[in-house]
This record gives sequence, structure tokens and C-alpha cells, in this order.
Amino acid sequence: MKLIFTLTLLFFGHLLFAQSELAKRNGFKDIKLGMLVDSVKGAVFKKDIVAHKEFPAKIYEVEHPEYAKVGSVPVKRIELKTYKGLIYEIIVHTDKDPQIMRGLEKSYGKATYSIRMETYYWTAPDTLSLIFKGHNKHLALTYRSVPVIKLMYVDKGKKIEEIAEDF
Repeated sequence: MKLIFTLTLLFFGHLLFAQSELAKRNGFKDIKLGMLVDSVKGAVFKKDIVAHKEFPAKIYEVEHPEYAKVGSVPVKRIELKTYKGLIYEIIVHTDKDPQIMRGLEKSYGKATYSIRMETYYWTAPDTLSLIFKGHNKHLALTYRSVPVIKLMYVDKGKKIEEIAEDF
């Protein structure tokens, strides 16, 4: 009984550590979720988009030598999605290399696998999620900010209130 309790405690302790480490890092290198895109070195505007089928957003690409590698693995491209200038999504495209997954699991613990989406993911509740997906010739790491996405929906609610008051 003590062994089961100890193993359970260790498992949940490791899980909490991994979640807090993910929340502590809050992004890729020094690009943090929720920060203003203007403060990211090498961020270049690419295009306007509609996020989640209803929110005006922008896509930026980052072109800076500090972000050229993850360890020894080359980074192909970094995209930032922003809402009102705040970064809500960071997508890092790298070469296909098993070192990436090993590094992620060392930093954040064992990933959860989604059969439906064919992705691995980590979450820090109410803060962010990190999704790892393999493609034909590259890997994509997608960091998503829960607070900024919630802000989008809060702003939508305010617009609806304004319209309702206009009647």
C-alpha cells in the first residue's frame, strides 16, 4: 500500500513539475506567449488572417539567428499569430529529428498522445498548451496561449453587448 502511494505521489509530482516547467517557460526561447510582437527580434509581418473563423489576427515570421537551431536541430521557420499585437500562438517548424521529442519529454515529462489528431501534447492548465506533430519532412511545435484566446472571446462578448445596447 505504501509503495502504491509513493509511486502515485512521484507520478503526480513529476506531472506537476512538467506542467509548471511548461508554464514557466511560456513559449519558445525568449518568444513568450502573451508578449507584444513588437518586442520579438526579427519579427516580420506576413499577412492578416481571421483566427477561429471570426477574430482579426496577423501572422508574422521570425527571421533571427538566435532562433536558427534547437540544440543541433535546424529550425526551418517560426510563425507567430497575434491578436491586438499579443502573441497567442507560436509555431516552430524544425527538421525531423528524434532529439526534439526526447528534449521535450526531458523538459516537460511524458506527452499525451491524441489518436484522433495524431499529435503529442502537453498542457499547463489555464495557461498554455504545446502540441508536437510530425509531418512528411518536418516537425511542428505549436504553443498556444489560453489567456489570449480567452481575451478574444471576451472581446467578442463586449461587441455583442454594444450591439444589443444599440437597439
